[in-house]
Amino acid sequence: MSPPAERPRGAPGLAGFLGVFRYSRAAITLVWTTSRPLTVWFGTLTLIAGLLPAAIAWVGQLIVDAVVAAFNTWQQTGEAVTGELLQWVVVEAALVIVLAGVQRGISTCQSLLRAQLGQRVNVMILDKALTLKLAQFEDSEFYDKLTRARREASSRPLSLVTKTFGLAQNAISLASFAALLVQFSPWAVLILVLAGLPAFVAETHFSGEAFRLFRWRSPETRQQMYLETVLAREDYVKEVQLYDLGPEFLDRYRRIFDKLYAEDRRLTIRRDLWGFFMGVISSAAFYGTYAWIALSTVVGRITLGQMTMYLMVFRQGQTAVGAILSSIGGMY
Repeated sequence: MSPPAERPRGAPGLAGFLGVFRYSRAAITLVWTTSRPLTVWFGTLTLIAGLLPAAIAWVGQLIVDAVVAAFNTWQQTGEAVTGELLQWVVVEAALVIVLAGVQRGISTCQSLLRAQLGQRVNVMILDKALTLKLAQFEDSEFYDKLTRARREASSRPLSLVTKTFGLAQNAISLASFAALLVQFSPWAVLILVLAGLPAFVAETHFSGEAFRLFRWRSPETRQQMYLETVLAREDYVKEVQLYDLGPEFLDRYRRIFDKLYAEDRRLTIRRDLWGFFMGVISSAAFYGTYAWIALSTVVGRITLGQMTMYLMVFRQGQTAVGAILSSIGGMY
């Protein structure tokens, strides 16, 4: 058996990072050929889900301004004019219901595609395995690749497609949010985008490190699976008991786990610490913009309804930026 490959170190270059979109196109092609109707529904619902949040925020502004106008009219005339207010409330309720239905539809498409795609990819792998020679199965590096493919076949392709569609959905949402926010100030849009970049850099770095770690330790994972089989299968238990191998195998299983857990723990702690500090930057950007928008309302530059909309748009825009960068990091 050949020795395990040396552990990869360092982050890949920009070309390797941009290569995720090439794999994304391949995964989308695979999903498209698996079920075209489901893929079309998935894409259409994703587009609608990207546009609706901005529409809901805009209607929310109209509701608040209608409340202020109705209150002022009541103070001046003693008459409560609420027709327009109730009309916009009904519109927002309808949009929220549609958004909930769209999100449920996206979840349904994902579930159905997951089942079909997992079956198809597994059949492709098994069909390919029938053409392989015995020497290829005895090659440790090749067998590690086969093990990874079989283990991840039902989840990785659809996960890549889901993140790609999620990226598109949040990009559409961000563009619509920016179209509303730019009416307040182009600088607010710039702050919105730049505030998410530090978290993106950290997330991308740790996502790449986690994937390299996942690939590097395939031999250890395979050893764990083998030891589990030897210790728990009926056809091996006689030899294990006869030669008193149980304690030795169990101790080896524990040592492998301890090694893998130590690596996971270091990565998790570093990732969460950096995530916390990047979150502080994001929160500072939001509350700085919050104060800016509130002061603009006080001096009469914008209405109370516009203030509500801009704050909602900025907060949801931050969420969209974070989701976009998280999707890219996950694809990476």
